[in-house]
Amino acid sequence: MASPWTVDETVERLEGVIAAKGLQVFAVFDHSGAAQAAGLELRETKVVVFGSPAAGTPVMQAAPLAALDLPLRVAVWDEDGDTKLSYLSPDELASRYSLDDALGRRLAGIEVVVDETLGQS
Repeated sequence: MASPWTVDETVERLEGVIAAKGLQVFAVFDHSGAAQAAGLELRETKVVVFGSPAAGTPVMQAAPLAALDLPLRVAVWDEDGDTKLSYLSPDELASRYSLDDALGRRLAGIEVVVDETLGQS
């Protein structure tokens, strides 16, 4: 998905929507900052990791390997001056871990968060 804002502005907006929804930001990984600190170059790239223990715990109880993909995460990066966002869809995650519909719906919040961040809701 495309964002009309810079990477930093988009991450800030994501964090604001996440907080407004009562969810928790667990971490923001600044991959490009880490690369720069190591003397390497990487396009501006950050990953926002967020979720809700109330939503994610039942998923991991049913499918322990889901812990590899939880909490949820959104990648935000610069591609030739354009900001992009990406995430694994709830359907993909539900399929990966053979989750039933009720558990799969627990992951759907990522789409709401991204849509609100981009002003699409």
